[in-house]
Amino acid sequence: MTDLPSGAGAAAPPPPAAPEMTHREVLQALTGLLLGMFVSMLAATVVSTSLPVIIHDLEGDQAAFTWVVTATLLTTAISTPIWGKLADLFNRKLLIQLAIAIFVLATAAAGFSQNPETLIAFRAVQGVGAGGLAALSQVIMADIISPRERGRYMGLFGAVMAVATIGGPLLGGVITDTLGWRWNFFVALPFAVVALIMLQRTLHIPPRAKRTSHIDYFGIVLLSTSVALLLIWVTLAGDSFEWWSLESVLMVGGALLGTALFIVVELRSREPLVPLSMFRNRTFTLAVIASIATGIAMFGASVFLSQYMQLARGATPTEAGVMTIPMIAGLLVASVGVGALITRFGHWKPYLIAGAIALSAGSYLLSTIEYDTHFALVSVYMFLLGAGVGTTMQNLVLIVQNTANPTEMGVASSGVTFFRSLGGTIGVAVMGAALAARVTELMDDRRDALMAALAGLGEQGVDIATQLQAGTLPQVSAMPEVVRVIFEDVYAQGISQAFLIAVPFAVLSLIAIVFLPNTPLTRMTTSERQRAGEADLATVSVDEGMQALTATGSAHDDGAAQQPEATRDDRD
Repeated sequence: MTDLPSGAGAAAPPPPAAPEMTHREVLQALTGLLLGMFVSMLAATVVSTSLPVIIHDLEGDQAAFTWVVTATLLTTAISTPIWGKLADLFNRKLLIQLAIAIFVLATAAAGFSQNPETLIAFRAVQGVGAGGLAALSQVIMADIISPRERGRYMGLFGAVMAVATIGGPLLGGVITDTLGWRWNFFVALPFAVVALIMLQRTLHIPPRAKRTSHIDYFGIVLLSTSVALLLIWVTLAGDSFEWWSLESVLMVGGALLGTALFIVVELRSREPLVPLSMFRNRTFTLAVIASIATGIAMFGASVFLSQYMQLARGATPTEAGVMTIPMIAGLLVASVGVGALITRFGHWKPYLIAGAIALSAGSYLLSTIEYDTHFALVSVYMFLLGAGVGTTMQNLVLIVQNTANPTEMGVASSGVTFFRSLGGTIGVAVMGAALAARVTELMDDRRDALMAALAGLGEQGVDIATQLQAGTLPQVSAMPEVVRVIFEDVYAQGISQAFLIAVPFAVLSLIAIVFLPNTPLTRMTTSERQRAGEADLATVSVDEGMQALTATGSAHDDGAAQQPEATRDDRD
C-alpha cells in the first residue's frame, strides 16, 4: 500500500455526531437553567417597587436612587463579555452555577445595608453575577436548541419571565408593606439553592474540544475603566460639577483614551475580550445597534415606571407592582407569541420590524404622560413598550447566534447582551440625570407654592421640609394631599422628559433592524454546527491528500512511460 504524503492524513476523523435530543431531554436540560433565570429575575424585580422606599429610609437622594440601579447595570455590562469569553474557554455548566452563587449572595448581603453607599457596593457585586447569567443562559441555549426550534421553547421562558416579572414586584410590594423592605433581598435564597442542585442534576452540555486559554486582563481593565468614567461623568455632571469643567474634560478624555487603548489591545490580543473582527459581520453590527435601544427602553422602563407610579401617582409599593402589569403583559405576549410564530414559519424579520415600531411608539407615548393622565392610556403605552422589548430582546441574540462562528458563540452572544446592558446602563444614567435636573428646576419654580402648603401643616410640614432640604427622596404616598399634588406634578413632568430621551434610540433601532440581512434560521445547534464544520475540514484535508497522492502517482507513471524511450535512445 502506498503511504499518503506528509500532511495528507494529519486531520483526525470527525467525532461521531451525538443523537439529536428529544423534546423531553431538552426540557430536562432546561429545568435548572430556567430555575436559575427565575432566581436572577426574581431577585431583581422583587426590589424594583420598593426602591423608592429603600432610598427614602436610607436617606438617599435621586442620584443615590439612580446609582443603586446603575451600579448593577454597570458591572453587568462590564462582566458580560468576560463571562462570554470564559464560556468559550471553560466549563459552561460550572460557570453558570458560579454566576448564580455570586448573584444571590451579593443580593442577600445588600439586605443588611445601612446607607446608600453600602447598598450600591453590594448591587455592583450583584451585577457581576447577573452578567454571567445573561451571557451564559444564551450560550447554553444555543448548545442544546437550534435557532429555528428556539421559539418552541420560548413559552417556557415566557412563563418564567411572567412569574418573575409580575410576581416579583407584587411580592416585593407586599413584603415591603408588611415585613419591611430588607426581606426582599432574602427571598431568592431558597430558590437559588434549588437552582444549583437542579443545574447539577439536569443540565448536560455536549462536550467540546479542549483548547489553550488566554484571558485578556488588560482589555478587561481598559473596558471597565472607560465605561465607569463615562457613567460617573453622566451621573455627576451638572450636579457635583458643571458640564463644561475640568472634571468633565478629565473624565470624558479618560473614557475616550481608554476606549482607544482598548481597541488597540483587542486588535493585538491573542484571545481578545471582544473580537473586533465580529463587526465585519453585518448581522452582528446591526444587531448591536438595535440592542442598545432595547436596553435603554427595557431598563429605563423598569426603573422609571416604578418611580412614576409611586412619585407621580402616589401609589404604594404594592399598588405600583400591580400598575406595571400591562407592560409585563405586553412583554410576555410578544416574547411567547413571536417565538412560536418564528418556529412555525421560519421568518423573523417582519416580527422584529413590528417590535421596533412598537418600541418607538411606546417610548414616545410614555414621554407625554402627566400625573393625571387616564391610567387606561398609560396602560396602553406600557403594553406597547413591553411588546417592543419582548419582540426584540431575545430575537436579536437569536439571529446573531444563527450566523456566528460556533467557536465564537460565547463572545458573539455576550457581545449583543453587553451592548444591550451598556445601552441600558448609559440610558438609565442619562435619564436619571435629566430627571434630577428637571425636578430641581420645577421645584425651584414651585417653591413659593410648596412653602405655603408646608406652612399650613404645622409640625408635619417642618418634618417634610427637613427631609427635602437633606435631599432625601420623598415618600409621596405618605404626604398630605396639598403637598402630594405638587410633587406628583413635578415628578410626572420629569419622568416624561426622561422617556423622551429613549425615542431617538428606538428609531435608530428600527432603522438597524430594517437593514438586517434576512438570513434563514438553521435547524442545527451550536454543537452540531461545530461537528459539521470539523467534518468538512476533515473532508477537505482528505481530499487534498488524495489529490496529492494522485499527483504523485501520475508523476511516477509519466516517469515510467518515458524510461523505455530513454533506453532506446541509449541503444541507438
